[in-house]
Amino acid sequence: MLKKNNIIITGALGQDGIILSRSLLKKKYNVFGVVKRINSNRVKNVNYHKINLLKYNEISNFLERINPLCVIHLGTENPNYIELKRKKDFYKNNLQATKNLIKYFSLKQPNKKLILIGTSQMFGKFRKIANLKSKFNPMNSYAKFRVESFKYMLSNKKKYNSNMTTAILFNHDSMHRKKKFLIPRLIRLIKLKNFKKIIEIYQENISGDFSHAEDICNGLYKLIISKKNPHKLIFSSSKETFINDIIKFLLKKNKIKNKFIDSKLTKNSTPIGDNSHTKKILNWKIKKNIFIAAEELNKL
Repeated sequence: MLKKNNIIITGALGQDGIILSRSLLKKKYNVFGVVKRINSNRVKNVNYHKINLLKYNEISNFLERINPLCVIHLGTENPNYIELKRKKDFYKNNLQATKNLIKYFSLKQPNKKLILIGTSQMFGKFRKIANLKSKFNPMNSYAKFRVESFKYMLSNKKKYNSNMTTAILFNHDSMHRKKKFLIPRLIRLIKLKNFKKIIEIYQENISGDFSHAEDICNGLYKLIISKKNPHKLIFSSSKETFINDIIKFLLKKNKIKNKFIDSKLTKNSTPIGDNSHTKKILNWKIKKNIFIAAEELNKL
């Protein structure tokens, strides 16, 4: 029968899924990836499966066969900034798939670990440091799905004494980041010298909490192997970074002179995550930063 060190990653071909898969393989875990479709990004020695997370029986049969030590649920439809502004509905299917996993682990495997993913958007337009006591204030369908998933997880966890945690991830990038997201888009615009669009983004003067995805995934790995069972943890840099500083950094890397004016810009900030508790209980350390990730993406 299958060994006891099986780990399942849903959304295994996304940025975090790829990084986490490679990390787990190095630690000699058997990695099973749940995906919608298998593409060229697949990681060698990961056993991929196309599973419909909206079908409870299909999920249940798969989980019983693999008997994983842990499932980390990265496999949701993840919108970028533009998609969120267009008010597309990211609620129903994402919530149903997540509820199916919570249901299975509550009823059949309460001692096995399920890690759900949260987002900084759960805090809404929170202008201060967001910590574990901060109230959720979701402003879009994607954030609302994450909040409802957490509430459903919490009610089941209390009822069945199950081993579930929501890992609230703040912005993070790496060379595996999909092209639709902000920093890869910025790099493409800079290389195309589309200064009109770059200036539009620059004038939004966005700031937020940005990390290197390898640091975030290292924290997730520590959560996987941890014997602790917190309700939620924050994974972030705990630092404010301005996108405009990343733009200037990328312009310099591409040897393009900066002609932007900062004096009349209105600040457009998103929450900064307090990662102190996560660092403490997981012995987690941050080794990289978002500028390293931007440089890696720029070299592709």
